[in-house]
Amino acid sequence: MRMNLSKTHKKGYAAVLGLESYASSAVPKELYELVKLRASILNGCSFCTDMHSHDAMNMGIPAAKLFAVAAYNDSPLFSDAERAALRLTDEVTRLDAMHGVSDEVFNDAAEEFSEEEIGNLILAIATINVWNRIAITTQLEPPVRG
Repeated sequence: MRMNLSKTHKKGYAAVLGLESYASSAVPKELYELVKLRASILNGCSFCTDMHSHDAMNMGIPAAKLFAVAAYNDSPLFSDAERAALRLTDEVTRLDAMHGVSDEVFNDAAEEFSEEEIGNLILAIATINVWNRIAITTQLEPPVRG
């Protein structure tokens, strides 16, 4: 690891923890883990992918569903609401500076979630993207599991 921001930049790290605390309490737990796992996969964050797949399994989310996060659009394991949240995750994570989040994806989310729930999802997606960037930049490695 290059540096440990929790030790070297305590106030900034605490601010991200505050956002994490809010987001994790505002989105249903299973959906939150799926969103965090999807964004971490898209960002190529091995630490966060490892963490959130294990956290999800410990919550009781079946491994088959976690494996299917990579191809959620074609999987019968996801509800329409989960697919809408994961599509929103894709577009927020891969934000296109010219177009942002498409109307189609935003409207699909609006069919499944209230305005408050969409706002909470956006904050949750933004939070995991911050964590991914911290972990990747500081070269945080997942624990060796045996």
